[in-house]
Amino acid sequence: MDNKVQLYIDGAWRDGASRGTLDFWDPATGQVVGRVAVAERDDLEGACRAADKGFRQWRVTSAVERSAFLRQAAALIRERSAEIAPLLTREQGKPITQARQEVNSSADILEWFAEEGRRTYGRIIPSRAQDVRLSVIREPVGPVASFSPWNFPLAQAARKIGAALASGCSVIIKGPEETPQALAHVIGALHDAGIPAGVVNLVYGVPSDISSFLIPHPVIRKISFTGSTVIGKQLAAMAGAHMKRATMELGGHSPTLVFEDANLERAADLLTDFKFRNAGQVCTSPARILIQDKVYGEFKSKLVERAARLKIGNGSEESTQMGPLANPRRVQAMEALIQDAIDQNASLATGGRRIGNQGNFFEPTILEDVPQGARLMNEEPFGPVMMLQRFTDFESMVKEANRLPYGLAAYAYTRSARTAAMVSEAMESGMVSINHHGLGLPETPFGGVKDSGFGSEGGPEAMEPYLVSKFVTHSLAD
Repeated sequence: MDNKVQLYIDGAWRDGASRGTLDFWDPATGQVVGRVAVAERDDLEGACRAADKGFRQWRVTSAVERSAFLRQAAALIRERSAEIAPLLTREQGKPITQARQEVNSSADILEWFAEEGRRTYGRIIPSRAQDVRLSVIREPVGPVASFSPWNFPLAQAARKIGAALASGCSVIIKGPEETPQALAHVIGALHDAGIPAGVVNLVYGVPSDISSFLIPHPVIRKISFTGSTVIGKQLAAMAGAHMKRATMELGGHSPTLVFEDANLERAADLLTDFKFRNAGQVCTSPARILIQDKVYGEFKSKLVERAARLKIGNGSEESTQMGPLANPRRVQAMEALIQDAIDQNASLATGGRRIGNQGNFFEPTILEDVPQGARLMNEEPFGPVMMLQRFTDFESMVKEANRLPYGLAAYAYTRSARTAAMVSEAMESGMVSINHHGLGLPETPFGGVKDSGFGSEGGPEAMEPYLVSKFVTHSLAD
């Protein structure tokens, strides 16, 4: 095995200064499938110099030209989907159909930002004096340090790269060491599209070493992080200490509300598909399923039936509906969280166990009667487990749905327009999706409130933190 992923700095692929590497594994087999280069301080300093140089060139490149680069890169990613998607499945574990969707989604994101970058308009302010002109100019903030997660290594990186480049910023991406290869191919598409050297840089290594170097570095002007709330708070504090802008997309514990008037068949189908997508390793994954008393038994049966018949297997097989967890840590976390709930008298409706001894496979799991004090009811599960709860009235449901400090996504199923409007207003959440799971489109906001972070990584709102508003006042008097 000599499958090595290198760093990409100043327009060239290279090893780290010490030539150190980290192994990465196939989560379906547990076998090492490659090595990724480790960036040392010299490499990171080089990346900062490159990003500074690249920014000075990129910021004066016209929005039309920047758009053309991004569109060309998106086209290359689509052309190479058949090569990139299997790599993503092998290193991350998600089924090949979901891997293809993520590859195409990353292209969609770059393409959308390519167009949005052409509309970063300033404005003219009506003056109080006839001989004074007042205007606002939008300028890129500067080089950006972005930290991309392992669960969606392509789509999340594309959000950060797309917003930065469309705004005129350069970017250093700290990629996930566990899933490095598919992302390297996306960076390769940007390179082949002709992106100037230094505008995009890719590094891997020890996460804490990289963040503690990049965030305080004087070249870096903005931070973008996707990951856990615990780490996000640490990085946000570091960014704040150095007066750096930050976008934080952090953890969630999404409530899903099923009202008695809902289309239960449709709700069960959609909820099962969405919950067990990527083996539940999704920040917006439904966690607490709050079901109105009258339909609790019927809806529980539908969910259990659908979860139990999901085809679990190697993601490279076309028929697989749920692949393995990404790493052994997630298996151990699932076992500990589920056992804690059972020890507190929760009931196991289906699943709850590891599958086999090879790879990181785990059964789709449904629990009921989970006490409020159980870890699963308070910590982000980030795995294939959902907890069922009953509710009787709207007020008690809202109290439970908003109980936690998380506020990323919430879902509801109802045929009532009035109930849907009430849910939309009542949820303390950055995103609310009703009668479907319609989050994450390039053109829509993507972000949370409370401990789920701040800022958006989608829609026009995603561009704002990358742009500075400069006020210019000009007297025409002699």
